[in-house]
Amino acid sequence: MAKSAKIFIDGEAGTTGLGIRERLQHVPGIELKSLPGDKRKDPDARRAIMSEVDLVVLCLPDDAAKESVALADSLGGNAPKVLDASTAHRVAPGWVYGFPELESGHADNIAAARKVSNPGCYPTGGIALLRPLVDAGLIPADYPITVNAVSGYSGGGKSMIEAHDKDGGPAFELYALSLAHKHVPELMEFGKLTRRPIFVPSVGHFRQGMLVSIPLHLDTLPGKPKASDLKAKLAAHFAGAALVSVLDAESSGKLEPEALNDTDKLELRVFANEAAGQAVLVARLDNLGKGASGAAVQNIRLMLRL
Repeated sequence: MAKSAKIFIDGEAGTTGLGIRERLQHVPGIELKSLPGDKRKDPDARRAIMSEVDLVVLCLPDDAAKESVALADSLGGNAPKVLDASTAHRVAPGWVYGFPELESGHADNIAAARKVSNPGCYPTGGIALLRPLVDAGLIPADYPITVNAVSGYSGGGKSMIEAHDKDGGPAFELYALSLAHKHVPELMEFGKLTRRPIFVPSVGHFRQGMLVSIPLHLDTLPGKPKASDLKAKLAAHFAGAALVSVLDAESSGKLEPEALNDTDKLELRVFANEAAGQAVLVARLDNLGKGASGAAVQNIRLMLRL
């Protein structure tokens, strides 16, 4: 019988950690290791369990994630592989970005990596829409991009979840209007943008689900492409991808955010008014699926070659 791969989820009690644990219970060839509740913040106990496993998954705030990486690094040649679900290492040198569909061969880069950063939920949609079109020259790297997005409240952390679950929470709200959201650096880096995009996130009073949209003036793009050109490039980029689909725009002109809940899928569409020369790129995903835990399990499978 083949030896099971051992995994320790540092921060397993949080939303993402629980989602990863639940998904991994259905993956053969994995043994999950845990610490007792009173030892979960004990550096010596965490370092000891890291020495026993093949992979550590970090589901922690950024500063705590950096501390965990330091603990793992202190093991030298016995250090496990690390998958970080925080924002701490998304654009850090020496880390591979955990979006397997980013470009041809990138899944192999993840499989070979010792350290992988799990993407943010919003950038997963934004980068999926932008990167193929920037690579193809249909969108210039310095184009003034605006990314609008709405997420279910489960993406907002413990305090936001409690506010919506217990008190009802607001029906809808814009946030990060300082235009300094922590997802902007990875949107730029892996979307291959040289001009800082305007990113406007929002949260609705529904638990999970996400829409990411990017409006475009087609007549300002090189060659003045049609919506069909954009869709064709997206379809070519993601051809054969198991989790990413490029679909026709709904004739109703409507799209709701919850249709992919409890899946790890990502859907991309191009809505357009050709007469007006305008288009909107739209990504739909579950912020807890392909936007978090589902993406993590996809990366875990690659890193452990399962």
